[in-house]
Amino acid sequence: MSSDLQSLLLGRLSWEAVPYHEPILIGTFAAVVAGAMVLLAGLSKYRLWGPLWRDWICSIDHKKIGIMYMVLGVVMLLRGFADALMMRAQQAIAFGDQAGFLPPHHYDQIFTAHGVIMIFFVAMPFVTGFMNYVVPLQIGARDVAFPFLNNFSFWMTTGGAVLIMISLFIGEFAKTGWLAYPPLSGILASPDVGVDYYLWALQVAGIGTTLSGINLIATIVKMRAPGMTLMKMPVFTWTSLCTNVLIVATFPVLAATLALLTADRYLGTNFFTNDMGGNPMLYVNLIWIWGHPEVYILVLPVFGIFSEVVSTYSRKRLFGYASMVYATVVITILSYLVWLHHFFTMGSGASVNSFFGITTMIISIPTGAKIFNWLFTMYRGRIRFDVPMLWTVGFMVTFVIGGMTGVLLAVPAADFVLHNSLFLIAHFHNVIIGGVVFGVFAGINYWFPKAYGFKLDPFWGKCSFWFWLVGFWVAFAPLYVLGLMGVTRRMSHFDDPSLQIWFQIAAVGAVLIALGIACFLIQIAVTVKNRRALRDVTGDPWDGRTLEWSTSSPPPDYNFAFTPVVHDNDAWYDMKQRGHQRPLQGFKPIHMPKNTAAGFVIAMLATACGFALVWRMWIPAGLTFALTVAAAIVHTFNYRRDFHIPADEVSRTEAARTRDLEAALAAAAR
Repeated sequence: MSSDLQSLLLGRLSWEAVPYHEPILIGTFAAVVAGAMVLLAGLSKYRLWGPLWRDWICSIDHKKIGIMYMVLGVVMLLRGFADALMMRAQQAIAFGDQAGFLPPHHYDQIFTAHGVIMIFFVAMPFVTGFMNYVVPLQIGARDVAFPFLNNFSFWMTTGGAVLIMISLFIGEFAKTGWLAYPPLSGILASPDVGVDYYLWALQVAGIGTTLSGINLIATIVKMRAPGMTLMKMPVFTWTSLCTNVLIVATFPVLAATLALLTADRYLGTNFFTNDMGGNPMLYVNLIWIWGHPEVYILVLPVFGIFSEVVSTYSRKRLFGYASMVYATVVITILSYLVWLHHFFTMGSGASVNSFFGITTMIISIPTGAKIFNWLFTMYRGRIRFDVPMLWTVGFMVTFVIGGMTGVLLAVPAADFVLHNSLFLIAHFHNVIIGGVVFGVFAGINYWFPKAYGFKLDPFWGKCSFWFWLVGFWVAFAPLYVLGLMGVTRRMSHFDDPSLQIWFQIAAVGAVLIALGIACFLIQIAVTVKNRRALRDVTGDPWDGRTLEWSTSSPPPDYNFAFTPVVHDNDAWYDMKQRGHQRPLQGFKPIHMPKNTAAGFVIAMLATACGFALVWRMWIPAGLTFALTVAAAIVHTFNYRRDFHIPADEVSRTEAARTRDLEAALAAAAR
């Protein structure tokens, strides 16, 4: 084979790309292979390949896709948190003559991968999974507006995660930090493939996220049940609507920004260079025009989760429904007006810094209004401190403290002192862990019986909560102290021995959080084992107030045999107060779209194209791109007939649901 043809076929890929000289990576690779072999053996032994392909991989049911998003989030959480443990261990021991166990170039890849994975492939799949599962049920729809697009969006997100995971074993990942500022991410400072993995993984996943946002906006705007006006939507649906508006408005900015950086690296353009007319500050502005709304893309849905949980476990209507909606909309708008507070020190001037500092402080007002509404909902309520409510109370304490440190950083003079320090790291994790992660666990425990018909084990859920809460403060309170002492972030080694005790305490906190994650996994395992004892066939004993609780647990494929008519904000509570009249006859056949493999195939071809582009394998890249386009065109002309659920089958299912619901209502009344 000629060298030119080999270059076109293999690009920069060679055996040297395998990091066989890194014992940590080789050990990780061996563990992953062993785990994969066990998984494959289990699937074969129990003959699960057919159901896995037909009922999950090819599924266009919003409920199953929502569950798959959650599974992706859990898997990537394990990878992202493993990176965090390694960073904390390295910083706890790397002092003076002790170099630690991570070489500097490996440490730089780890903190970059940790940020990228936790934001894009943990937090985003979790909140998208909740929105996918819950929103159609809350608005009385049988599915999302574009079911096939939903499947394709998920597999594109998964494709981006696959590229990130491949970078662990073939080549390397970026060493730039999770936002990849130029000139560090330029071809001169980063000639390896690490930044290319970053670019193509985020482009592939970003397409999926953008399409998912369009899909959910169309679903909420056009598919609400009769009578459900905008001001009668559940608060979670409101926060989902605002979140997806932000997604559709900001992710194209991210795509364009990464495309320009890709052009600089691949085509020799100069958009973000220091010469030839380029400007690195253009990148910083563009990435944060996406980046700060991204924080609210993550936190707004969990605000909706907390609203549902507080109302349910206080046995009261949510206090200040209208003000919660207005606060959500105001946060959505203001999230666009604060991006520059991420680079106060870049020389924009006093007037610009003042404007963005003031708008940052103002955005705390609607957020504070939400906190007070939750507290007033709890006031004089019959509060039950079940696991979701524990996560909610832990959130309110933790998030408020994190918000106050954010207001401190909104003062440009203070930011000049604390910029790029560990104080900033502590603040960011304070709001993301205390807000998003706590909200995710509250939502999982709250809606798990809706998805599976039985509750999660409460003992292990409480263990997970307390390990997370205590572990968080042990891990990040020392970073506040270190940040005020002037210690900068992203350092793998320190010379001052007086700092070591603080990093050792932080490492203990990381271990406690790891125990919290382990307790969550044990909670799932124990729940599956004892599911009969935890049976909850209707979800009604949890007193859910919104429409999704009016269906069986788990809901049938079609969600609703009759389109419900909504008269009140708390639709399910209103239905119960009206006597819960459910029709027992007159059911009609239901038509639902068929499952399809097209979304999976197109997304995997796009992922393969991304891998080829990372390594500049031009012939495979062109071939996979052509196949991606061809598969999309073929699917466009491949008209799929709906599958048919006969009326008698619907009648039997609905009769059983009615009996279960009436029995649960009678039990609750007693």
